[in-house]
Amino acid sequence: MRMIKLAVGAVAIAVSGVAVGQVAGVREELAKAVAVPSRTPANVARDSARHPAQTLAFFGVKPTDTVVELIPGGGWYTEILAPYLNTRGTYYAAGGWAKGLDGVKRLQAANPAVYGKVKLAAFPAAAGEPVVPTGSADVVLTFRNIHNLRFAGVDRTQAAFAEMYRMLKPGGTLGIVEHRLPEARDAAAEEKSGYMKVSSVIGFAKRAGFQVAALSEINANPKDKADYPDGVWTLPPTYQLGAVDRAKYAAIGESDRMTIRFLKPKR
Repeated sequence: MRMIKLAVGAVAIAVSGVAVGQVAGVREELAKAVAVPSRTPANVARDSARHPAQTLAFFGVKPTDTVVELIPGGGWYTEILAPYLNTRGTYYAAGGWAKGLDGVKRLQAANPAVYGKVKLAAFPAAAGEPVVPTGSADVVLTFRNIHNLRFAGVDRTQAAFAEMYRMLKPGGTLGIVEHRLPEARDAAAEEKSGYMKVSSVIGFAKRAGFQVAALSEINANPKDKADYPDGVWTLPPTYQLGAVDRAKYAAIGESDRMTIRFLKPKR
């Protein structure tokens, strides 16, 4: 496996294209989960931009794991993770308790055979709301959501990373995919653009106690310059500007994304 050293601020990080120790059997099971017929066709159409099988393999997600997905939204990854973990693993969808899990609830109501075992938890949780048990998760994942946490403020973002740390077993994995802001840009752009700097995400994670395991360019898009009238939502699939320059933004494609694997130390 070819390793590249990337300097991010004062941190030297190993950049890897695949997860260490991945076996062919796990990759085959991930491929089957991506190919399940229960997935929504519109979601399948995004696979070429989001590389779900490669991304989950990089994060080392096994079918026997307890996996927590934070802020699952409409359930794009739920449609893959629920069938993948349905027989031997456990899948938690954790999001805003009032309505943040409505997308997952709709999937459960429409197809209980596939989604009936999905466990729901609050994140971030208010007093009295159900949470993922402490030290229970092998893997915590979140896709294109760190900017949403950042919009709530630096302190709330740091508290969210502390909550991720609490959920994980010692030695567990935190996997993050996020829209990537170039390091040279003003950090104030993180407050409104939907993009985050790699160094910022790593900073939040390290202050929570995580160690950086590896970065991957699986979800990179060099066409994305991260500088648009309506931030990342200018690009597909949102097309916030509607018909304005739609062909231009379609040609750029979905955002350039960091893909980072963190570890909770074993002790």
